[in-house]
Amino acid sequence: MINRERLVQTFCELVRIDSPSGEEEAMALDLEKRLRNLGLKTTRDDYGNLLANNGGLDPIILSAHMDTVEPGRGIKPEINGNRIVSDGTTILGGDCKAGVAAILEALQSIREDDIPHLPLEVIFTREEETGLVGARHLDFSKIQAKEAIVFDGEGPPSQITSASPTYIGFDIEVTGRAAHAGVEPEKGLSAIRIASEIITRLPQGRLDDQTTFNIGTIAGGSVRNAVAENTIIKGEFRSRNVETLDDIRLQISQALNEVRELFPEAKLDDHLHVEFETYTLTDDDPATTRVKKALNSLGLSPVMSPSGGGTDGNVFRLNNISAVVIGMADHNMHTVREYVTIPDLVDSAHLCETIMRK
Repeated sequence: MINRERLVQTFCELVRIDSPSGEEEAMALDLEKRLRNLGLKTTRDDYGNLLANNGGLDPIILSAHMDTVEPGRGIKPEINGNRIVSDGTTILGGDCKAGVAAILEALQSIREDDIPHLPLEVIFTREEETGLVGARHLDFSKIQAKEAIVFDGEGPPSQITSASPTYIGFDIEVTGRAAHAGVEPEKGLSAIRIASEIITRLPQGRLDDQTTFNIGTIAGGSVRNAVAENTIIKGEFRSRNVETLDDIRLQISQALNEVRELFPEAKLDDHLHVEFETYTLTDDDPATTRVKKALNSLGLSPVMSPSGGGTDGNVFRLNNISAVVIGMADHNMHTVREYVTIPDLVDSAHLCETIMRK
């Protein structure tokens, strides 16, 4: 039986373990111990992702990620009615430790009640928050399952991520010419000025209901009294529409060509890279069908909702694994106002347990 108090305690213990992206070792060691105590065999792949299984043919995957965003060090969880919150100086870490806690509680419940269950593979990845890096380095030769349930969505477990966009990151490096800003600025060619010309030619914000574009950082120059020689622009765009993605690539190319004509002595280099690929769930998708059936058996109505973000589910699906991402009771992700609703967290554990049952 799912134990509410134990589930909340486990979650609070997990969020007290610092695990910002790239520093998940303490979290991995703790989870290894917990999974072994639950009778699972554990291993790590070469990238440090944690994998566990209970043996058997045709398993299903239960997955979440171990890392959190900043500010995520020294988290102090507090119970506030039916919510778990931080003290307001950090995130809570519900993304994605609410998902981890729900999986652990379901495993504990199944073990205690000696319930017949499906063969399982548990996958806890590293560095999800920095671009699904752990999943993209996951050793899929160690994985047998063809279906994955990913506990990494916002809201209650009845909320299913129905679609996710393709994410393209870009870096534009501008090289101008340095000069003393007070003595001979006319001999310089400001990379910052050139970067501004590029940015004003690019779109910003939400472009349509499927597409967003953002300039995330600009870094350039060295000192106040020198004309900046180098500047780098980092940004991203996302869409579920392939034609729109091609149009944005063309806009970037046209903007760069226009600025090259304005500043022929400058050097402009651009690099675009796909972080993850789009998907849209279909009615006959195996993992989706499994989750909907489990939700209905619990009296919960599935809600299909598209997302502008990506998860490890994008990578699983790219590797021919039917993956579905479900809510894990977390709200206001990536902010110090983040909170987890305890009743929804309990429902997440119940859903996970129901999915595991034979």
